[in-house]
Amino acid sequence: MSDTQEIREQDIQHLSFFKPLMKVLDRLHDCGTERDRAGNRELHFDQYCCLVLLYLFNPIVSSLRAIQQASELKKVQRILKCKRASLGSLSESVAVFDPGLLQEIVQELYQQLAPVENDAAVSKAIKQLVTLVDGTRIEAMARVTQAMWLSKNGDEHHSWHLHTQFELSKYVPTQMTLTVGSSAGDASEREVLKANLAPDRCYVGDRGYANFLLFNKINSIDSSYVVRVRDNSVYEVLEDRLLSDEACQANVIGDYIVKMGEGSKKQNRPNHPIRMILIKVKPHDKRSNRKGNTGAGPSDGVLRVVTNLLDVPAEIIGLLYEYRYAIELYFRFFKHILGCRHLLSEKPEGIAIQTYMAIIACMLISLYTGRKPTLRTYEMICYYLTGMADLDEFEAHLKKLKPHNA
Repeated sequence: MSDTQEIREQDIQHLSFFKPLMKVLDRLHDCGTERDRAGNRELHFDQYCCLVLLYLFNPIVSSLRAIQQASELKKVQRILKCKRASLGSLSESVAVFDPGLLQEIVQELYQQLAPVENDAAVSKAIKQLVTLVDGTRIEAMARVTQAMWLSKNGDEHHSWHLHTQFELSKYVPTQMTLTVGSSAGDASEREVLKANLAPDRCYVGDRGYANFLLFNKINSIDSSYVVRVRDNSVYEVLEDRLLSDEACQANVIGDYIVKMGEGSKKQNRPNHPIRMILIKVKPHDKRSNRKGNTGAGPSDGVLRVVTNLLDVPAEIIGLLYEYRYAIELYFRFFKHILGCRHLLSEKPEGIAIQTYMAIIACMLISLYTGRKPTLRTYEMICYYLTGMADLDEFEAHLKKLKPHNA
C-alpha cells in the first residue's frame, strides 16, 4: 500500500483477535509516565504495542504513516483503546518505553504454548531443551549512526544484528538480542550467546559459534552444544569410534574424540572432551557478497560438527544440526512475511519493541491456532483481519492443519 492511499474502516476487521493479548499488555500502560505528572501523555506503551501488532498482521497497514492513519479510525480507537496518534508521538514515544518488559510477556506466552512433536529419537536422546542459535542483519537507514560499522575493506555499513534463540520444543523464538551490525567484539555471535546462556540446554549453532571459551562456558553450566566448525579446523584424533548402520545411513562418515586448540594459549583451550562428527553432504562453492573477497574456496563436502555430547548416537547429532533450518525459516518469516525488513523506528528501543512484537505475533498464531506459525496460516489470518475471509473460511483452513502434537 502507498503511504498516500487512505485506510478505510472496512480495511480493518475482526480486531477482537487481539483482545486476549490486550489484557496481557494492560500492565504496560503506565510505563514511561513516571515524569508525566501533568497527565499529558496520550500514546501509552500498551497502545503502541497494539498498533505495531496491527502493522504485523494487516498488509494494508504497511508503514509508520499507515499506522498513524489507522489510529484515526473510530473502530481502531474503540477496540485498541487508543486516541489518534501523530507521527511525532509514534516516532518519539518509544524512547520512554522499556522493551525489556515485553520479554516478561514473551516468557508468559511461551509457558502457554503446547510442545511441538519432533523426531521421537531426538526427544528420547536429548533431555535438554534444544535451542537453535543464529543471527540476522536488518539494514537500516544511513542516518542511524548508532548502527554504523566498518567492514574489513573499510566500506561503511548501516544495520542492526538480531541474535536469536529459537526453542525447537515449541517452534518459536524466545529471545532476540539487538546489537550493531558488526560481528566483532561484544557484538559477535559468540559473545552475545556467552552473555545469555542458561543451564540444561542444548545449543545448536553454525560456525560463528565455534569458540573454545564459549564451549567451556556451556559445558561448565551443565548445558551442551552441537556446533559446526570450519573445514580447515586442526585436530588430533584420540579415539576413532565404530559407526552404526543407522549412522552410515545418515551419511555419517566419522565419529571421533578429538584434541583441539593446540595452537591456542593454554587458557583458551578446551577443558573437556570434544567429540567430532563428520557428515557427508553435497559440496557447494562458498559465495561471498564482499568485494574482493573470494571466500575460503569450495567446500570439501564434509560437515564437521563438534559437541560435548559423548554418548548420543552420531546420527542424532547430525539430525540436531539439520534442525537449524527451522531458525532460517523463522528469519525468512520475520523479515519477508511479518515485514520486519522495514524498521518502524530508528531508535534501539523502537527496534527492540518491533522485534519482541514479532515474536509475540508468532506465539499468537500458535496459541490461537494450535499450529506452527506458517506462511499459509499467516495469510489466512491476514485475509480474516482485512475482511477478505469470514470466520467459517478461517476455521475450515485450521481444520486442514495438523495440530502441534500430531
